[in-house]
Amino acid sequence: MTYEIYIHVPFCLRRCGYCDFNTYTATDLGAGASRGHYAQMVIREMALIRQWQCDHGIEEPAASTVFFGGGTPTVLAAADLVAMVDAIRAIWGLTPDAEITTEANPDTVDEAYIAELADGGFTRISFGMQSAVPHVLATLDRTHTPSNVAAGVDAATMAGLRSSVDLIYGAPGESLEDWRTSVEAALDLGVHHISAYALTVEPTTKMGRRIAAGTLPKPDDDDEAAKYELADELFTQAGLDWYEISNWARPGYESRHNLGYWRNVDWAGLGPGAHSHYRCHAVSSDGYGLRSWDIAHPRLWGVAINEHRVPWADSERITAEENLEELIMLGLRMREGLDLECIDRVIAVDRLTPMIEEGLVTVVDGRRVVPTRRGRLINDTVIERFFDLAGI
Repeated sequence: MTYEIYIHVPFCLRRCGYCDFNTYTATDLGAGASRGHYAQMVIREMALIRQWQCDHGIEEPAASTVFFGGGTPTVLAAADLVAMVDAIRAIWGLTPDAEITTEANPDTVDEAYIAELADGGFTRISFGMQSAVPHVLATLDRTHTPSNVAAGVDAATMAGLRSSVDLIYGAPGESLEDWRTSVEAALDLGVHHISAYALTVEPTTKMGRRIAAGTLPKPDDDDEAAKYELADELFTQAGLDWYEISNWARPGYESRHNLGYWRNVDWAGLGPGAHSHYRCHAVSSDGYGLRSWDIAHPRLWGVAINEHRVPWADSERITAEENLEELIMLGLRMREGLDLECIDRVIAVDRLTPMIEEGLVTVVDGRRVVPTRRGRLINDTVIERFFDLAGI
């Protein structure tokens, strides 16, 4: 049994034009939800969640991973991030080999900050690199420079932390050669883990409005597919294997926290808008579990905590059909594949012949279905065809 903790930090120095996450640039959002008091508010939520677990007979093991996401967790003082890790250790416990990660904007960390994280038990830092090309960074409203990223990675290495970098492809005006430059720059950093995500344009964002107005070109599916293929080729040549559609790592350097999500383990989400997931019979008589999500606005989230209430906006039971859908969707995102023996619908391997012949999937050990590169490019289609085979 595995248990993970996710902590959402909703603060940013500025809001990037493409961002649709639950983030805010104000330093104080009311009811105690301010940068200066945020760590203590999250620690109070931990106590409320632990009490809820006890009230429902849920005994989770020590947390094996902790992940700080955002927003920009590193706009908080390093001591605040460490204080939250210390509270997790006191409330739930941490396994001896726990993976403890924070996302970081390269503009917000230096050697001293990163050394303080390492001294406080962090093991990993994920830098938001996005691109190595100045005009692409400008389009994405990113203020850091490639040299900031390199300095951060060097500081993390000196402190004994593993580093990962995140890239985004498909930004308006980004050429294939621009993307090659970014991929090669990421590899030149010497990191052992890289994530690469296609740009998603939400209509309510600054970028979405500019695209709707015609002042920026809309991302092109064929262009994004070509960039994905190029990245996969270059990462593979450099010794980084794909282990999830958007993630590549050297063997042993995969993000254990994210693997937990894709394997559908239990996790507690803390902070405004964070989601939690429990598969325990104590919260669901049919054994498929429960999903919950925190109140999104930090002030209202803070009000609930101040009133000693678990700050959930709502929760829902996971039905048998939803559980099956999730097993299929998550399994077909991973290199380890979808284990046909772990789903409660009989799908004979010979029924997969059309997708195998089309080069969309392969079958390993007679039971694990793994998407090919082509299958990864049209993953939604592969999933829909599996839904049809499963009768859902």
